[in-house]
Amino acid sequence: MEKISVAVRFRPSIAEEAAGERQWRIEDNRISLHRPLGTPISGISFAFDHVFEQSSTNASVYDILIKSIIHAAINGFNGTAFAYGQTSSGKTFTMNGSQLDPGIIPQAVRDIFDTTHMITDREFLVRVSYMEIYNEEINDLLSLGNQRLPVHESLERGVYVAGLREEIVNSADQVLELIKLGEANRHVGETNMNVRSSRSHTIFRMVIESSAKDSTSSVDAIRVSVLNLVDLAGSERIAKTGAGGVRLKEGKHINKSLMILGNVINKLSENGKHRAHIPYRDSKLTRILQPALGGNAKTSIICTVAPEEVHIEETKGTLQFASRAKRITNCAQVNEIQLPSYPHRR
Repeated sequence: MEKISVAVRFRPSIAEEAAGERQWRIEDNRISLHRPLGTPISGISFAFDHVFEQSSTNASVYDILIKSIIHAAINGFNGTAFAYGQTSSGKTFTMNGSQLDPGIIPQAVRDIFDTTHMITDREFLVRVSYMEIYNEEINDLLSLGNQRLPVHESLERGVYVAGLREEIVNSADQVLELIKLGEANRHVGETNMNVRSSRSHTIFRMVIESSAKDSTSSVDAIRVSVLNLVDLAGSERIAKTGAGGVRLKEGKHINKSLMILGNVINKLSENGKHRAHIPYRDSKLTRILQPALGGNAKTSIICTVAPEEVHIEETKGTLQFASRAKRITNCAQVNEIQLPSYPHRR
């Protein structure tokens, strides 16, 4: 059993919002809310596995928090990493990054192929898919004809999305081109808080299979791991985003799915060994992420927050979510399938 790894990342201040003295103080990995005169407010203090200041880079976030999950996935463990936080707090930048500061997803893709190319005693097969959850419907970002896809579950595959296009890939550049295609198909829109606001949750999935080369055993052990890299849409307050019409409908679906995610986190963190019903099926997001929350996966959550005083309530809510998530334990194990070894398989 191991706890979910939870980190908090402060995005840089936005000049027009940065009025007054900074309210949040960071000491090591503890975050506390202080009054303007510098005295701490009782009870509003949180400790996490890592806290990243405004000057942190995506490379440092990846190396400290995500790299170990990626290497575990190469060795047969399921892995999940996702960014959570209010709209315009830096989630998509953390996951996708920029040309000068690549995010978690492009770094993970390059790391996987760089590492597997150096492993000489195993053969690897990598498949990728890319989906979005938009207004509680699952769309395939790599194939526009695959819309409103259903979620299924089986003993062999676990929880999966039926009809989702999977591509066998051989290089990081090939994967990054597919991601670029998917990003072009993603639903985005403008709000008062963000010129290019994510209007859907996206899940980029890599399935990594490997087998030993030149095995002399009569049985081959095939390792199969599933890696989910998730960019969640941000929670929204309508009064701040100024959303109306289509944007308002999107915001309601986003907030509802994030509320259900919060409910799942609450149940998992409060019940411990005596868990009651966990409402995974209440949304497509939590259904797909079920193995990553209290299941068979190594999971990291990056909670992104805004440092300005105007966002104190949203930041406090994000930190409370992160604090509860830190109490969840998963039971990650190597996934191996035993198959008869035949000469033609070599």
